[in-house]
Amino acid sequence: MKKIAVFLLAVATLALGGCGYNDMQRSDEQVKAAWAEVVNQYQRRADLIPNLVNTVKGFAQQEQQVLIGVTEARAKATSVQVNANSVDDPEAFQRFVAAQREVTGALSRLLAVAENYPQLKSDQNFRDLQAQLEGTENRIAVARQRFIKATADYNVLIRQFPNNLTAMMFGYKPKPQFTVEDEKAISKPPTVDFGTKK
Repeated sequence: MKKIAVFLLAVATLALGGCGYNDMQRSDEQVKAAWAEVVNQYQRRADLIPNLVNTVKGFAQQEQQVLIGVTEARAKATSVQVNANSVDDPEAFQRFVAAQREVTGALSRLLAVAENYPQLKSDQNFRDLQAQLEGTENRIAVARQRFIKATADYNVLIRQFPNNLTAMMFGYKPKPQFTVEDEKAISKPPTVDFGTKK
């Protein structure tokens, strides 16, 4: 009887080791870490916006509609509450992505306005903010790329056999991903080079 119990315990241990549960835990944490970095970089961009708006306002006060648009888009984006578990909620994920898309569009309009103001383009503070924004957009692109990869790896893992059985048993579901439309919109960061000469 003791030998049968040991044999069953050994079989159960091997079965659990091959079920993918630990891999799912690891992969889930990687997705959450990648998502946290995406959110962090978007927050960095949001933190740059007030300084950018104030700098542009000093040179282009007649562009109130564009300035208000950027400020409102930032306010809306920062009001969308996200955390590590937002990647498990497709609706929260899409709200966040849509709000960030609005910020990207508003920033593009603001930077296009700056093209009409040579004094603004030559202002050192504006050029510094422009360089910081460009760097932030690059960081956002890298963070999104890592998130996309981590999410794809996780989604493949939970769909593979026999992992899919474990995923069903423990309630692991596919995580939302940037849609093709979003990828198209985000694949090209806003142009922030106004042709300033160094």
